[in-house]
Amino acid sequence: MKKIRIGSGAGYGGDRIKPAIDIIEKGNLDYIIFECLAERTIALAQLEKLKDPDKGYNEWLEYRFAKLLPICLEKKVKIITNMGAANPRSAAAKIKEIAVQLNIPYVKIAVVLGDDVFHLIDQYLEQPIKETGQSVKSIKSSIISANAYIGAEGIVEALKSDADIIVTGRAADPALVLGPLMFEFGWERDDYDLLGKGIMAGHLLECGCQVTGGYFADPGLKEVPEIWNLGYPIAEVDKKGNITISKLKDTGGIVSSATVKEQICYEIHDPANYLTPDVIADFSKVQVMEIRKDEVLVIGATGKKRTDYYKTSIGYLDGFMVECEISYGGSGAYDRAKLASQIIDKRLKMNDVPFEELRVDFIGVNSLYRDFLSNKISSDTHHEAKDVRLRIAGRTMSEVDARRIGHEFESLLTNGPAGGGGVRISVRQVIAIGSILIPQKDIDINVLYIEVKNDETKKCSIV
Repeated sequence: MKKIRIGSGAGYGGDRIKPAIDIIEKGNLDYIIFECLAERTIALAQLEKLKDPDKGYNEWLEYRFAKLLPICLEKKVKIITNMGAANPRSAAAKIKEIAVQLNIPYVKIAVVLGDDVFHLIDQYLEQPIKETGQSVKSIKSSIISANAYIGAEGIVEALKSDADIIVTGRAADPALVLGPLMFEFGWERDDYDLLGKGIMAGHLLECGCQVTGGYFADPGLKEVPEIWNLGYPIAEVDKKGNITISKLKDTGGIVSSATVKEQICYEIHDPANYLTPDVIADFSKVQVMEIRKDEVLVIGATGKKRTDYYKTSIGYLDGFMVECEISYGGSGAYDRAKLASQIIDKRLKMNDVPFEELRVDFIGVNSLYRDFLSNKISSDTHHEAKDVRLRIAGRTMSEVDARRIGHEFESLLTNGPAGGGGVRISVRQVIAIGSILIPQKDIDINVLYIEVKNDETKKCSIV
């Protein structure tokens, strides 16, 4: 039975490149995916694009493709990635430029468009934002981006046109894997059982080395061998949707029923109804079996008809954040850090410094769980802590007010309490994210192509 081998080359925007090169060279792959987007990532990319219309794609794209292109073309491994982020056209143009510089004989690049729906936002002004309940209209003047989570449709079209590299914007993470499976096996858009299995394969690969032990590791409880040399995962999938997850034998990490089960549960709110743009996947009856060392078979995923909507992430400006830190050490460290926080509170009130939110953390004491749970965990021993770092973060509507908070914090160095050091202050613009649902019928998915030929590099153009 025909089988397709797909490797994961990244689980986030800045992931390591060497393990991806390793599986291209030694993994006998047909495809490799680079999943590099998060909701906040694409909003930040849109902000970058506003400053420079030629930017807005993944910051590591040039570095990655300079190393990947020759190897992938030699090994006949197709690349599918959402590194296009807010600007897949410019991303593809940059890949073309790299291919020309490397004297690549021939490469066909596909650009999948349609996820950017910013121009349609006026149609959805009355919709409530799911996270806040306020209407889209209430933040209209601050909106900088709107990107729908599109599915595998454009990827399949690009593969039918024999593209070597496919660059998307905000395609849903597992769609990067589902697309080539649909193309290779002829799965149709209403083969919901098979599409559910393809989504499972995509979900297992989308986070890179999480499934090979990275996010699994917990010393003393869940040991992972050679975690400093983690290998990236490979999925071998047959026409029936049976999935085998593995890694290269000479790499660190582990592929086991436990690592796979943890990844299956990752970011899944309802295993029986995992909503994606292509299908509602059902993972509730999945079986996971170790068939040999570092090889795990996954069967039993299924699916049902997709919804008629795309989840859409709206990025909008929401003021400025100032983040301040200072360390206190030795006897009474916690009490001095606590006093420092009280000083800041009093100073901001004295000087009428406005802010929308202010958070105080004692890192190592209560920064993760806040006071109630932290007190239970530490049995009130944090007063004996000999090393405490105070963090104060504030959100303001103006940069001037954010910097005023930072100035008050910096003054702790000479105005007490004693022994403070290692001050760090940063101010940045806040990009908030909200979600709405928009009808799939409103989205027009289309694919553009760029061909690079070594004998006419100066004539390369979008076809």
